[in-house]
Amino acid sequence: MKRVNWVLVLLVLIGLVIGSLIGAYFSNTFLSYGQQFGLTNPVELNMGFVVLTFGLRFHINIASVLGVVIAFVVYRFIR
Repeated sequence: MKRVNWVLVLLVLIGLVIGSLIGAYFSNTFLSYGQQFGLTNPVELNMGFVVLTFGLRFHINIASVLGVVIAFVVYRFIR
């Protein structure tokens, strides 16, 4: 098995977050154009003594994709 390169995972997550923030800041430009997908209503599992609620939603915009691309470029330079 290949081991996970944590630096790459961390850089990609940082790129997604910063890209999402940039997309939200420039809300009237092409950078904010994106798509949402995932569960619209969370799934609930009631076992009597505990209730578990599962939900997952992604909001991908152009700025977050650019953030991931920049994260890969930065990773190539530091590796």
